[in-house]
Amino acid sequence: MKKLTSSEFRQMFLDFFKEHGHMVLQSQSLIPQDDPTLLWINSGVATMKKYFDGSVVPKNHRITSSQKSIRTNDIENVGKTARHQTFFEMLGNFSVGDYFKKEAIPWAWEFLTSPEWLDLDKDKLYCTVYPKDTEAQEIWEKTGMPKDHIVKLEENFWDIGEGPCGPDSEIFYDRGQENNDVAEDDPENFPGGENARYLEIWNIVFSQYNHLANGKYVDQPHKNIDTGMGLERVLSILQDAPTNFETDLFLPIIHETEKMTPGKKYEIDDENTPAFKIIADHVRTVSFAIADGALPSNTGRGYVLRRLIRRADLNGQRLGIKGAFLYKLVPVVGEIMQSHYPEVTDQKDFIAKVIKNEEERFQVTLESGLTLLDDLIAKAKNSEDKMISGKDAFKLFDTYGFPYELTFESAQDAGLNVDKDGFDTEMQAQKDRARNARGDLQSMGAQDVTLMNIKDKSEFEYGVYEEKHAKLIDIIVDDELVDQTDNETATLIFDKTPFYAERGGQVADHGRIYDQEGELVAEVTDVQHAPNDQNMHFVQVILPLVKGQEYVLKIDRDRREGLRHSHSATHLLHAALRSILGDHTHQAGSLVEPDYLRFDFTAIEPLTDKELKSVEELVNQKIWEALDVKTTVTDEETGKKMGGLALFDGKYGDKVRVVQMGDFSSEFCGGTHCDNTNQIGIFKITSESAVGAGVRRIEAVMSKKAYAYLANRSELLDEIQAEVKSTKPEDIIDKVDSLEKELHDSQKQVEDLNLKINQAKAGEIFNAVEQAGDLTVIAEKADVNGMNDLRELADTWKSGNKSDVLVLAAASDGKANMIISLGEKALAKGLKAGDLIKQAAPIFGGGGGGRPNMAQAGGKKPEGLDEAIKTVVEIIAKN
Repeated sequence: MKKLTSSEFRQMFLDFFKEHGHMVLQSQSLIPQDDPTLLWINSGVATMKKYFDGSVVPKNHRITSSQKSIRTNDIENVGKTARHQTFFEMLGNFSVGDYFKKEAIPWAWEFLTSPEWLDLDKDKLYCTVYPKDTEAQEIWEKTGMPKDHIVKLEENFWDIGEGPCGPDSEIFYDRGQENNDVAEDDPENFPGGENARYLEIWNIVFSQYNHLANGKYVDQPHKNIDTGMGLERVLSILQDAPTNFETDLFLPIIHETEKMTPGKKYEIDDENTPAFKIIADHVRTVSFAIADGALPSNTGRGYVLRRLIRRADLNGQRLGIKGAFLYKLVPVVGEIMQSHYPEVTDQKDFIAKVIKNEEERFQVTLESGLTLLDDLIAKAKNSEDKMISGKDAFKLFDTYGFPYELTFESAQDAGLNVDKDGFDTEMQAQKDRARNARGDLQSMGAQDVTLMNIKDKSEFEYGVYEEKHAKLIDIIVDDELVDQTDNETATLIFDKTPFYAERGGQVADHGRIYDQEGELVAEVTDVQHAPNDQNMHFVQVILPLVKGQEYVLKIDRDRREGLRHSHSATHLLHAALRSILGDHTHQAGSLVEPDYLRFDFTAIEPLTDKELKSVEELVNQKIWEALDVKTTVTDEETGKKMGGLALFDGKYGDKVRVVQMGDFSSEFCGGTHCDNTNQIGIFKITSESAVGAGVRRIEAVMSKKAYAYLANRSELLDEIQAEVKSTKPEDIIDKVDSLEKELHDSQKQVEDLNLKINQAKAGEIFNAVEQAGDLTVIAEKADVNGMNDLRELADTWKSGNKSDVLVLAAASDGKANMIISLGEKALAKGLKAGDLIKQAAPIFGGGGGGRPNMAQAGGKKPEGLDEAIKTVVEIIAKN
């Protein structure tokens, strides 16, 4: 068995499958693109859906990758077990309709056992197969796996509901009984059982069936291979580590954490071991997630990050670490992963800043949580069952980030218990809510065989507005290929086309199709990419269309020009944001329309007015500098050396288009662009807003639309200038300030006059004292303007000792208001203003409340006020 570092092992896996004709796919972002069924990329196959469901046909049908992944469905197990992690790497080899079992199984055996590769002991390898998959069992035996090392298990069938599925075969490594956690004669002590001896290291899925909505299984048109090998698991074998956490992926983080503690050391199975593991795992997860554009928040991915950071900080406290510390570990993570994932080191300052900010915020929450925990313990001590409820424990977990274990341990120290079943019920309810929120979206769709089988070549012509000799090579109607059609709608593929198909945020071209005599035969309403990347034209048919004939294709020139302006402006905006805010700013989505653009990007907080103005000025500056827009077609590696920014990993083929605008912007892009930035004319931001946790959106217009927008604003300014009677536009602000001051002074005069009027009215009201039992009462409808005036009268009454009880009401603008104040004598007799107002308010269609000495209410029936006053006086008299 070879002794390898994590970097060496990862590279060896990729090299092995590259030698076997596989395309090496770079690890994609942890944030799924165009997949609402996933919160995170959680496996290698999650990035291959578009290939397996046939929506895209890959350039090479053999693919291999090492994919960074996040899973947090069982976060509470991290730290307790040898293998649970929230962040991990999944090594995989994939076949999209190419090879199958006869190749996949021998290659797995070769990589694991060959002296040239891992050179694992063959006697320590076992596999499981689906009982009905006799073919896989026979291939394993022929490959060299001893028959008594092959275990048949019914659960070896990969099926997630509707979509691709099939039997699978798992490979296990025997770590020996000395590493087991069950007895040798335990029924679970076998490969595939619940034990620590047989470590699963690789799973090979033979995706050969399609699970239909009616529950039936049918053969897939194209059989696929999907494999997953946990890098950390295999590395623990190669480095002879008891668990994943004693490998070179985790130990440097753990050792750095040790330095921050008051002398605590990491030892296997020590009471502090879980805390060290949790910190090491969680800092890896949040570092990579933030590097890919996720930010802490209260929802979705942001909530996961917030929870992980808090959980790590709580465990830091358990180790005696005070204050924020997790952010200091980011450079260590970056250094460990530098060879394959430079993004953490490249953004280490930004990542550390985000984590530190979140940690410092948690200190406030932490104090509140600890206070609540103390209150719950005191409450439980006085209860009969001496137990903290599951609902309260879950609130500590969900709101304050307190793991159940911490609550349980604190309760135990106080001689109490925690309702674990109740906690689990609350936890399951939350998971159900999250699952229901995703709806019934399918993880992977069924293959569209008709489109997948269209292999005809079709060329998109950049810079062409009219193609006079486009041969119609495919006609699709109702998902079937036909030779001609006069159907109302159809989908067409030509050998060459000037129509751009929607991609990269840029919407499709529209236009018309003519025959060679100039007769209009179809209107193009949309253009999308077929699985094999041809441009599919969705059309409204006007005259019959015939396969094999040549047609004239004309795009809508004005629409294309608008799209060129918008797309080039989008690149300038992206570059400006990165220049003003920092290179950590990630594009989170875009929409390029002919008359406007929308750009989503990651940001911790809203842009300030100054930042927004700086971005807009920088974009316009680059427009006016008249930068040439240069397009270069090259390979991906050369493109990156040219400074090309790859927005979404893994979407590029053998050749890429690098679009450069001087030395200011350089991006991989397949869209249409201006020849020079000065063609954009002018750029104007119209709004900046939040669209989700940690994601902001800028909307902008350019060219003619920008002029129209500014002209409209100028017209509005002229109207304001005329309205405020300002002689010059620059004097408008001073004029408005002057008018505001005049208005304020006028309002003050009105308030002073109202006060004098109310004081005069108060003299009249306060003279109307009547007797109710042995209490004196002033009970009147006042001619005042609502509750504020009533409160002023009540304050005056309070200072003048006019009576024992005050009951005042007022009708204003169709609304009813009442206030009741009680003096000491009334309070001594047990009267409460709040009780009185609650009995009176329904009479005038309202509700209210207050303190014993004063209460108020509002309602919708002023006509009921007299009756309400009478009722209150009667209640007082009877008291």
